[in-house]
Amino acid sequence: MTKRRRSSARPPRPADDAAWAELRRLTAARIFLKRTGASLATGPLLDFQLAHARARDAVHEPFDPGGLAAELRGLAGVILTIGSAAEDRQRYLMRPDLGRRLASDAEAILKPHAGRYDVVFVITDGLSARAVRTHAQPVLAHAVPALSGEGWRIAPLVIVRHGRVAIGDAIATVLGADSVVVLIGERPGLSAPDSMGAYLTWQPKPQTTDAERNCISNIRPEGIGYADAAFKLAHLLRAMRTRRLSGVQLKDDSDRLLLGGSEVAAPKG
Repeated sequence: MTKRRRSSARPPRPADDAAWAELRRLTAARIFLKRTGASLATGPLLDFQLAHARARDAVHEPFDPGGLAAELRGLAGVILTIGSAAEDRQRYLMRPDLGRRLASDAEAILKPHAGRYDVVFVITDGLSARAVRTHAQPVLAHAVPALSGEGWRIAPLVIVRHGRVAIGDAIATVLGADSVVVLIGERPGLSAPDSMGAYLTWQPKPQTTDAERNCISNIRPEGIGYADAAFKLAHLLRAMRTRRLSGVQLKDDSDRLLLGGSEVAAPKG
């Protein structure tokens, strides 16, 4: 008969719990959760179930393009609303490829506004409509005036229902934009059901891969704040236009400038 090894783990002492409680104040991560036997204690278990429910709700929450367009008025002379080839939310979730393609009538809506632009901003619900409804306007309110003041030719804003990141490639191609910024709701996590991402691509085309994009992730007050996200976005766009590339070949050094208090930082607010 083999002897069972005695576990070296010991129950936490009150002093240990106080130390972990202090660390929990600094992060939303689930660390040192209390247990009852082999299971989580009731409190942490209920917190986990609530966070999971919020993440699921965020994925299925309806998108209101009209309401978002109303909030964005004043940032652009023209705001266009189109759909992807995914006709409804269920099809969008089951068929990611449809979210990357334009709806049958989308090109007809875009074409009358085609021209020569430096950048087009695309806003789409992705996997969290709540994220773009909450965070898109504050970020663009910093970024668009800054770029316009530098003489950038900005295409009409485009809002897309049921879109994936790559749908921005098709939109930029139709409108004639050298670069595209796609603001999209990221996959909800257990601590962030409303995180927004920004994907930047230089001269996108149908064959563009994710390796040719730059990403600013976790845009929200608890992550990358609006002014900092706008600063990083504008900095990357300038670098893309100067070097005529994007993605893994273009290093994002904006954090160094932010820490250094660069005078070209986006206005606070």
